[in-house]
Amino acid sequence: MDTLLVLTTGGTLDKVYFDALSDFQVGDPVVADILTSMNVAFEFNVQEICRKDSLELTDTDRMSMGQAIKASDGKFILLTHGTDTMVDSATYLKKQGIGEQTGQVIIFTGAMEPSRFTNSDATFNIGLAIGAMSVAQPGIYIAMSGKVYEASKVVKNYDSRRFEADAK
Repeated sequence: MDTLLVLTTGGTLDKVYFDALSDFQVGDPVVADILTSMNVAFEFNVQEICRKDSLELTDTDRMSMGQAIKASDGKFILLTHGTDTMVDSATYLKKQGIGEQTGQVIIFTGAMEPSRFTNSDATFNIGLAIGAMSVAQPGIYIAMSGKVYEASKVVKNYDSRRFEADAK
């Protein structure tokens, strides 16, 4: 694998609990710590796009994601993102001609629980996304809940707390 570009936007993956505020807030990106602790056998660069809950993301943020991807000469891009609007951001990028048309493999992932929680799916989802990169064709994908989906063919099921194939 070429050097992996990791773009971060915040979301539950990066949330931390502030006891004094009795509130969760998006903290520093954790993906570099996760990849380093897993002793990955490839180089990676982490670039923070923003630090927001995905419900707060705007098209300006999505445009920044697209600009960072277009500016990269790398073939593989991991995008950590909150789960509520992950599909929206992937759809936005696809409409901008990013992915298949740029010859890049772009995989979104995130977590249902903050990475600092014992029962978090963060490390698993990041590993799933990384593993999928070596076999995926250029395009935009979502790696969550143990599966990799084309971004246009997946939905978040709030009841089951996982991503599933879109029944449309």
